[in-house]
Amino acid sequence: MSSFTDKAKGAANKVTGKAKQAAGEASHDREMKAEGHDQEAKGHLQDAKGTAKKGVKDAIDRT
Repeated sequence: MSSFTDKAKGAANKVTGKAKQAAGEASHDREMKAEGHDQEAKGHLQDAKGTAKKGVKDAIDRT
């Protein structure tokens, strides 16, 4: 996967995770809220992975 794809999927997971957390909070569903938290965390990791890939690619391109 490209760095752009990782960052895009990360953003989508962060948004979906926040929505699940809000829905879980509104419906008092702790499981859904926790699931949303996990999905948001996954999004942050995907975003970091995309940033790292771009950094490595940029470093290689400079040499």
